[in-house]
Amino acid sequence: MFQELMHTPLIALPLKNLLNSYTEPAILLDKDFFIHGYNDAYIHEYGSVSMTESHKCYEISHSFSKPCDQEGESCPMFSCMESGRAHKMMHVHVTSRGREYVEVEMRPIAGDDGNPEYFLEILKPSHIAQAMPSPVGLVGMSEPFNHMIDMIRRVAPSRVSVFLSGASGTGKEVVARAIHDSSDRSDKPFVPVECSGLTETLFESELFGHEKGAFTGAYLKKRGLVEAAHGGTLFLDEIGDVPLPLQVKLLRLLETKTYRNVGSVDTLHTDFRLISATNQDLGAMVEAGTFRLDLYYRISVFPIHIPSLSERKKDIPLLVETLLQRMEGFRNNGITPRAIKALENYHFPGNIRELLNFLERALLLAENEPIDLKHLPQVCRDLSTDGAMEDRQEETILTLREVERRYIKQVLAQSQEDRKNLAERLGVSERTLYRKIEEAHMIDGMDDPE
Repeated sequence: MFQELMHTPLIALPLKNLLNSYTEPAILLDKDFFIHGYNDAYIHEYGSVSMTESHKCYEISHSFSKPCDQEGESCPMFSCMESGRAHKMMHVHVTSRGREYVEVEMRPIAGDDGNPEYFLEILKPSHIAQAMPSPVGLVGMSEPFNHMIDMIRRVAPSRVSVFLSGASGTGKEVVARAIHDSSDRSDKPFVPVECSGLTETLFESELFGHEKGAFTGAYLKKRGLVEAAHGGTLFLDEIGDVPLPLQVKLLRLLETKTYRNVGSVDTLHTDFRLISATNQDLGAMVEAGTFRLDLYYRISVFPIHIPSLSERKKDIPLLVETLLQRMEGFRNNGITPRAIKALENYHFPGNIRELLNFLERALLLAENEPIDLKHLPQVCRDLSTDGAMEDRQEETILTLREVERRYIKQVLAQSQEDRKNLAERLGVSERTLYRKIEEAHMIDGMDDPE
């Protein structure tokens, strides 16, 4: 059928009818990315495409001048060519509503030689994350973030246990909620449990509930969080802090879906999807004997790494705009480009939580002005190439020695490389670099850099 269509005019009625059989936007492509047909849903999402002109898919969907793989996104067509099978992945497209996440499904169509010659691309809008400022949920569009979103897309429809690893402040609970909201349990409860800071007795009571009189102070029967999560998702944050004796009961709960209230002999049944998270190295804890190996295997069926803010520097301008919009009680007058640049230069050990703190402080200092470099913490201003002297009006002209000192400090703060590689990139010997570092530290201790 497709072979016959390829010899008819490009927007022939049979091809148009075929593509219109899909409710989602759909197009037909050749191996050179040229569009040979589209359906009405595609026009609605991306605008009318004139078939009197040659258009490539990435020109319409991304406003790119080069294929996606040359612009930081994977190309599903290449995967189809290699395997001969359909492939799905997440992309950020420019639609009629702005930048949005889209699930791209690419289906190969074989030619006379049996190899893929044409490709059917079906585009399904995704609500897992947003590529524009949003009042709730995950926001970003960098490659590490996009990879995480693709992992969420894959695991959300299933019921397997998910393990989220990442540094503190990266937003693990937001990711867990995104998985829940994208699953078939989205209309059921999402119950987060903070595992750190709880004693063994209190944790067991919180998780399983207790009977009246089960222990001193148990004046009433209490419903546990496991019961509250029935039918939905149980999110155990900082699971590495679960006391070792309780890990046995948690393992039994996951394996049998049964538990007992504290002080009860009755066995209760439950059904929930488990998502757990920690910023600790559970593998090292297993080796040290502080975390059970069998429990580790049970919770980490599908691990997802949550990228740190330093891994997704491209997202900082978008995150800044989003966080400023989400702040209640503050008047947002915007932020200057050099303030954004200073934030991009900072390494953010506290991740998004630290960025939020910086912005809340800056808004208070800025009052009715846009946030500028002077409103950011000193640690950000020190890394700004044009703002290290912003508050030092007497230094309208810096000595070359001072410029070199500040640049050396900036490079050392930003780079994770060893001294040998860093010296090569700076175009000096390793010995010279050590000398300049030592000089920079010595100058820091003087009142007058000269």
